[in-house]
Amino acid sequence: MTLEPTSVSAMTALVVIVCALIFIAGAMVRRDDSTGAIWSVAYVGAIVTTLAYALWAAYPTTAWLVCVGNSAFVAGIGCLWLGARNFNGRRMGWAVAAVVIATLGTGAAVLLTAPRPDGWQGALAMFASLIVMGAAGSAECLRGDLLTRRPAWGFAFVLGLLALYYVSRTTALLVVGPDSALFTSWFGTVTTSLITVVLIIVATVATSVLLAERAPDRAQPVVEEGDLDIVSTARFEAWLRVLARRAGWRRELIAVVSVRIEDLEQIATAFGGDTAGDVVQTWRAAVRRYAPAQAVVGTDGEAGMIFATVAESPVDARRRASVVYRGVFDELGRVSGGVIPVLGVGVGLSTTAGYDAQTLIDTARDAARRAASSVESSVLIGEA
Repeated sequence: MTLEPTSVSAMTALVVIVCALIFIAGAMVRRDDSTGAIWSVAYVGAIVTTLAYALWAAYPTTAWLVCVGNSAFVAGIGCLWLGARNFNGRRMGWAVAAVVIATLGTGAAVLLTAPRPDGWQGALAMFASLIVMGAAGSAECLRGDLLTRRPAWGFAFVLGLLALYYVSRTTALLVVGPDSALFTSWFGTVTTSLITVVLIIVATVATSVLLAERAPDRAQPVVEEGDLDIVSTARFEAWLRVLARRAGWRRELIAVVSVRIEDLEQIATAFGGDTAGDVVQTWRAAVRRYAPAQAVVGTDGEAGMIFATVAESPVDARRRASVVYRGVFDELGRVSGGVIPVLGVGVGLSTTAGYDAQTLIDTARDAARRAASSVESSVLIGEA
């Protein structure tokens, strides 16, 4: 079956606009979520891109429509990356500047190049920007808080697919040109439209689910565990940034400790949801009970807890983490009916990871994952 380019383009435009409007409508409900606002800008960019290209098809001599379409495309993919960075609580300054420069550069490349009837002026600048933004967005989805959330894996896949596709498309454009049969067959309107449909559908589902998963934490920033307070991931990260900044002034040692359960899904499958719920409740309360009294304890995804404290030395930090590990292990052994999950405790130290909050958290998480699978020690000091 041969797909007709005009029909495919119309179908793609419809899918893009509908998906974008669905996400934007959902994001408007969560007005206090900055990540949702950034991703909404990305979907607005998708709508602008679609409309600009549709108008250009009707008025092919209007070069500024190509400029608007190309720039909006780059801005949209860039905002998907920026939203992922914001979700992970990472610094935004230089990344925002990079997206703005790429967007303006893409538009300038169109206006400073001689107009072409096929609209390919400035295409290489757009392709290069899409490759960089897509690869950066894919990498961001595979780190930090997003790495612990499965919808982000599909988001990473489609952004990586976009980057790889435009690497191939750029190569074909330079080698055989846009008028060749090879380029038209493999990298023309039909193929690009299908890639766009896959991207927009998966991205819409993934970003919507990610925002929905984080909504309870944002709506109830403090989770009550009996008489023990456990804060949300977002609240913990905000508190850690303040602590890290103050400790950095005094060159004090910060220890971030991650406590993870690696087989929670297997426990739920084998023993039922009630048993898994008892394990989670006991584990969370035990982490808070055995953590240092002055430490703030936060959730870290479905299978993680995290806390931070100022320690006297790396040895002192490891001792405090070991106290938590032994306490949690003993508590689970008494109340969970003999179901002992696989625990891993990792420690991120400012002596190796510095005073960047996100780096400290990532270091502790990585060490906890390695500790859970280690036969030598269940408490590991992470390396930046």
